[in-house]
Formats: sequence, structure tokens, C-alpha cells
Amino acid sequence: MTSDPQSEDQWPDRFRSYLRLLARMQLDERLRSKLDPSDIVQQTLGQAHRAMSDFRGKSDAEMAAWLRQILARNLAHAVRDFGRDKRNVNRERSVQAAVDASSARLEAWLAAEQSSPSQQAQRNEQVLQLCNALEHIPESQREAVQLHYWQGCTLAEIAARLDRTPSAAAGLLKRGMRKLRELMQEGD
Repeated sequence: MTSDPQSEDQWPDRFRSYLRLLARMQLDERLRSKLDPSDIVQQTLGQAHRAMSDFRGKSDAEMAAWLRQILARNLAHAVRDFGRDKRNVNRERSVQAAVDASSARLEAWLAAEQSSPSQQAQRNEQVLQLCNALEHIPESQREAVQLHYWQGCTLAEIAARLDRTPSAAAGLLKRGMRKLRELMQEGD
């Protein structure tokens, strides 16, 4: 992997699945009927494309951080536009912190302390591969995996949020993880 984030293979669009995952994790369930995370991601990537000359980073990690900032701002604006916490600057900051925390949980799930540049690059690739794989599993399984591993929900909480029994939620989680492992191995 090259370190030039503006090269064609590292264009911001390759972070689409990653950003969609973060947007789904942060978008309030009550707003999902009015606002699609994919729309927020498309807006984010469009803004990144227009502002690419302003990007000063040199790595995928810096590109991801830059895109997370844009995504957090767009999520905060979308929530504000739907009448929640208008003009509350603290809400916008908390969205940025929540997006960053979700991203950190996602990366921590894949690897513990990996400090060499090649290990960090490999972890970045794994994060993108995982986000792409998540796009290819059934929505209910994806929700269960996200709720458990990245939002720390218990099986009972997952069951309540997905309107399922705890054993059904456990099955979704198990099948989702099995499918994710298969997709990740195919990508290797």
C-alpha cells in the first residue's frame, strides 16, 4: 500500500463501507425512517472530493480521521435539521466523540497493540475489509454484530432493540459472525 492518500486506490470512496458502518452506529433509530446513513455517507464523500486539496495527511489513518470529522459534522447537522438540539454546540462535539469512539472500538476489535507502520497499514486494510464484509451479510445479523461488538450491548439489549427473543438474537449474532469470518477469509 502506498502512503499517498490521493492515489486512485486510496481515494476517499474506498472508505464508503467504513463510513456507512460508523453512520449506522451513530444515527438514532428514531431518525432512520427519515434519514438513510448512506445519504450522509454520500454527502460526506462528496464534500471530501470537493475539499481534497485541503487534505494534508499522508496515510490511510489520517484519511480515515479526516473523513470521520466530515461525517460527524454531517451527522450533527442532520440531527439538528430534524429539530433536535438546535444550536447546541455540545451536541456536535459529542457526535464527533461518538464517531471517533466507534472507530476506535472497530479498530481495537481487529487488533491489539500493533505499532509498526506495516502492522498499522495491515490493520487499516482489515478495517476496510471488515466494513465491506459487513455490507454483505443480512441486515439483522449486521445489526446484532454491531450492537454487540461495537456498542457493547448484551444479548438482552440486542433482543429488545431488534424485537427478538434473546435466543433469536444469539442466533443472529452467531450466524453473522460465521458469515463475517467466511467473507474475511475469502478476502485474504
